[in-house]
Amino acid sequence: MAGLLARHGKRINHLHCKDIRGDVMARVRREDISFNQGVRDGMFTVPGDGYLDFSPLIEFATNTDYQGWLIVEAEQDPRKAPPKEMAGIAYRHMAQLFENR
Repeated sequence: MAGLLARHGKRINHLHCKDIRGDVMARVRREDISFNQGVRDGMFTVPGDGYLDFSPLIEFATNTDYQGWLIVEAEQDPRKAPPKEMAGIAYRHMAQLFENR
């Protein structure tokens, strides 16, 4: 990811952050489940609830002249992943990454 950001960083005007639950993705692949069903099953989540490393994005956002938005997203069933709780997880995770850089 760092190489991609270095090559194309000047073209980026917003960072859209979404995480992946590795166990769900593995099941989707193993059982040849459709993408849409994988989404409904909770494959995507907020940063800090999955396995992706957002450190390169934080470094890019803080060590360049980046002036855009950082948006957190997760396509999740709100009955399985309450939005307020998930937003708190994302906020704490991203804030910690910014603090630790």
